[in-house]
Amino acid sequence: MRPIEAIARDIRADWKDVYFGAEPYLVAMETLTSMKDSYGLDSADSIIMYFLANARGWRGDKARFIKTELKRMLGDKK
Repeated sequence: MRPIEAIARDIRADWKDVYFGAEPYLVAMETLTSMKDSYGLDSADSIIMYFLANARGWRGDKARFIKTELKRMLGDKK
């Protein structure tokens, strides 16, 4: 499992015009290493779920790959 901050860097590199609703969750993801981390009072899993909910406009092969990776991380935690 890659560090969340590494995934966030890949998102930032690929998604040039990040949707404003996804931006705060991407910023939070840039500070997280693992699913055990939190950002303020928000857990890593809630941050990732909210990011995915707001990232519907991000499309393409890279987006599909990373969204699948994030969903797997959520599934592995439970």
